[in-house]
Amino acid sequence: MFHKPPQEFHTRIDPGEGFRERRRRHRRRIRNRRIGAAILLVGLAAGLTFGFRGIGGAAAPGSSTQDAAGGPDRVLTPPDTPVEPEAHVRTPDEMRGVHMTMDTASVPGKLDQYLKLSSQGMNTLQLDVKDETGKIAFVSRRAPLATRVGAARTFYDAERAIRRAHDRGVYTIARVVAFQDPVLATSRPDQAVKTSSGAVWKNFKGLAWLNPYDRRNWDYNVDVAEAAADAGFDEVMFDYVRFPTDGPADRVYAGAAGPKARAIASFLQYARNRLAPLGVKVSAAVFGLAATTELGIGQKPRMMARHLDTIHPMAYPSLYGPGWWGLSDPEAVPGETVARTLLDYQRVLRGLRVRIVPWIQDYDGDRRAYGLDQVLDQVDAVRRLRAGGFLLWNARGEYTTGALIER
Repeated sequence: MFHKPPQEFHTRIDPGEGFRERRRRHRRRIRNRRIGAAILLVGLAAGLTFGFRGIGGAAAPGSSTQDAAGGPDRVLTPPDTPVEPEAHVRTPDEMRGVHMTMDTASVPGKLDQYLKLSSQGMNTLQLDVKDETGKIAFVSRRAPLATRVGAARTFYDAERAIRRAHDRGVYTIARVVAFQDPVLATSRPDQAVKTSSGAVWKNFKGLAWLNPYDRRNWDYNVDVAEAAADAGFDEVMFDYVRFPTDGPADRVYAGAAGPKARAIASFLQYARNRLAPLGVKVSAAVFGLAATTELGIGQKPRMMARHLDTIHPMAYPSLYGPGWWGLSDPEAVPGETVARTLLDYQRVLRGLRVRIVPWIQDYDGDRRAYGLDQVLDQVDAVRRLRAGGFLLWNARGEYTTGALIER
């Protein structure tokens, strides 16, 4: 079994009119700064008209850089204007939430339907910004390459979606699938994982992957993450942040330089350095087994966690075969299985300031039917071990009533 996307979170937020008023004041400050910056730029343009030159003749800090195609590589702020994000919902004490795909978000009324789950205890919405197919949910100047290769679409209005979630006090997480990306890998084959013959490698589902060693792929994914931060998301979660496994063994990673784990950790460090000034939290999804097992995919939780606010181990009991931790059938004892996963991660990450929020199972397994009792067994394990919450996964987006209630 291989990695699946995360699903649910719990959050305790700063609610009420006081929160909304602080956000309105913050937005007014941003508008005033932008007006001031615009006046400054008009003045500079007038100076240039009359023949004045910049100090030293160099480009002013904050001017747009250009890529090979001549388009803006990244939109930066005017000189001396700090980046200040919109007001955020604070990180929950315990995450309880649901995952929403961009396809679902494109259906009229579906966003409101998901947000109504807040009455059942849901307080985090995890919304796809870039998914396993390489599609990106909206167009942004931050990610011009995504538009040029046809990845950026118009599934939903991100800023509007975030405003509606924040108005309900719901914490928002942007899911960005990093290296499984058939759109960019097909469009830019020199940036893709290759086979031994030099062709673009594909997994058993026919999907191509980006080469995690290639820093151009780092830029592309972080550009998308910055677009999510601009839209107002509170957190960016990188998924599929690893090397591929589910395909032919004759793959070759062109331009390989150093251990896989160092490449993955370095990508997260680079992402954190660019995203932190935007005020957005950074997290990553990882295999539950990665804490104790060498999987050959570059996921070393301790190396990764140094650059994360939250780490999300996949702890679905159905993914563990007979014999793990001496359990004859981990799927039959969901609470024990989740607890063992958490204990492994707590031991490996001891001393680091990173939250552990596992993904847990809200779907029938291969051998067992799962209902409220099985889901709550996992939730109880999360709370007993004082993790930062839990993420429910159900591929159909159907969540068990009663699983999200705060206790």
